[in-house]
Amino acid sequence: MKSMTVTEFKAQALKAIAEVSDSREKLVVTKWGAPVVQVVPYSVDVTDAKPGKLSHMFDFEEDIVSPLGAEMWSSAG
Repeated sequence: MKSMTVTEFKAQALKAIAEVSDSREKLVVTKWGAPVVQVVPYSVDVTDAKPGKLSHMFDFEEDIVSPLGAEMWSSAG
């Protein structure tokens, strides 16, 4: 992973962005030696998100108090 100072990035921002785009390598911009910003190549999220896709993963309970007991619930509130 490459790094450069804020001053260098300010002077060479277009070139630095083009390099990140071409090489697909991250760039860390530092200020006083500490990382401030990370420039990463853009990527399109290829997941096909659909509402309800993971709905089978949930387990819905009618009674949530009984498994722990009333004492446990009263102490939490």
